[in-house]
Amino acid sequence: MAGVMQKFLIASMFMWILPIAILYGFNNDLLPGSTTLTPHSLTLLSGFLAVVSVNVVIVFYICLALKEPTDKHKPDASFVAEAKDSVKKLTAGVASTTDPALKKEE
Repeated sequence: MAGVMQKFLIASMFMWILPIAILYGFNNDLLPGSTTLTPHSLTLLSGFLAVVSVNVVIVFYICLALKEPTDKHKPDASFVAEAKDSVKKLTAGVASTTDPALKKEE
């Protein structure tokens, strides 16, 4: 579980850091070629690249999540049994007596 949280926190940090760094770099003429752009083009390009950088981080995070082994995370057997019993109790008695949609059908 700690590995999943670590991946999530790192991805979240990059989703904040990369767009701000791109915008800062463009607005302070740190990137080559940005001095020749008009202010309108500079704003559009920096905003577009900032949005693309966030999407790249999201895709990278999804790829990491899909590579996570599925057999690694096993649910607790007693919890699953209690949940199934709870659902059976709710669906067996309550739905037939209190559901107005079922009463209308009868």
